[in-house]
Amino acid sequence: QVQVMESGGGSVQTGGTLRLACAHSQYTDRRTHVAWFRQAPGKQREAIASIGIGGTRIYYADFVKDRVTISQDHAKNTVYLQMDSLRSEDTAKYYCAAGTPTTNYVLMSIGYNNWGQGTQVTVSS
Repeated sequence: QVQVMESGGGSVQTGGTLRLACAHSQYTDRRTHVAWFRQAPGKQREAIASIGIGGTRIYYADFVKDRVTISQDHAKNTVYLQMDSLRSEDTAKYYCAAGTPTTNYVLMSIGYNNWGQGTQVTVSS
C-alpha cells in the first residue's frame, strides 16, 4: 500500500497562492492514484483533484478546476496541489490520499484507502 504525508498548509490572504505537497511511498501498482480532498468544519469531505502516478491522467472537480493545478515530481515521489486566487471558502483541512480507484471513483473518497493526517489551510482577508 502507498503511504502518504501532506505538508505545506498554513495561513494565506484572500487572493493568494498556496502549494501543498504530498510525499508518497513507492508504488508497484500502476493503477495507483493520489488525490487531494478537503473538509471544512460542518461540511462533507470533497474531492479536489486526482493524478495517476503511473501515468499522466489528471482529474479535477468542477468547482476548482480553474484555480487548481495538480502535478507530480517522480524523482521526489511527491504530488503537489497548487491553489490560486484563494477565497475564504477554501479554508479547510486538506488531505492527501492514495488508492487504485476505477475511473468512476477517482474523485470519490471510496476510491482511496490510504490517507494522510491532513494539513490545515486558512484563508483570511
